[in-house]
Amino acid sequence: MAGGYTKVTHDAGEDEVAIEEPLELRVDGEPLAVTMRTPGNDEELALGFLYGEGLIDGPRETGPSADLAANIVEVQGPLARQPSRRHFYATSSCGVCGKGALEEVAVVSAPLPPGPVLPRELIGTLPAKLDQPAFEHTGGVHATGLFASDGELIYTREDVGRHNAMDKVIGRALLDGLLPLHERVLCVSGRLSFELVQKAAVAGAPVLVGVGAPSSLAIELADDRGITLCGFARGGHANVYTHMRRVRG
Repeated sequence: MAGGYTKVTHDAGEDEVAIEEPLELRVDGEPLAVTMRTPGNDEELALGFLYGEGLIDGPRETGPSADLAANIVEVQGPLARQPSRRHFYATSSCGVCGKGALEEVAVVSAPLPPGPVLPRELIGTLPAKLDQPAFEHTGGVHATGLFASDGELIYTREDVGRHNAMDKVIGRALLDGLLPLHERVLCVSGRLSFELVQKAAVAGAPVLVGVGAPSSLAIELADDRGITLCGFARGGHANVYTHMRRVRG
């Protein structure tokens, strides 16, 4: 195992595949959530998840549990609020599932500032700047990148779950004192879902860019939260679905 992937054999030879393993998140020793993720940056993942759910408002002490250290992360409480459900379960593909009505999954986020104004051509170059070594080996992971307003990559995180990749970036930004992300841009390597828009809104990112298409609910939420949502970003072009005031050209 190296870099979040491992080798397997099949009928035609050998492949490298992304690793997917469960991670249990505990707060003050109490189980709170389980997610299927690619191991690595687990503390960032835990903090980013808690922040995106509105359960913490700043960095917390974290560490692997002495029991099954590779698959349990302990976070120091207390939580800023009680979650709507005591336990969450997240798959690598869909994020936190089974919450029911949208009002139950909606997390309050502060109003966004005007934010940067970016050339459309620059937006269309961001996905190509993502640092994706695990994807190059396996073709089986997603990535989220945090960018400065001039298009400089700050860091990228990869994971089998698109929501996990964003949580890792937001957790890292929380630890680095970069939240809220008012003058920065988030970029994802795939489609744009409701959950990714929500996480970007809570993190204070005014611009969210994706290689793929947005869903109808992602567009609706981005419009409501004041996020500039850009899809099909590639080759120096992007479609802008909401709040075009931050896009020039």
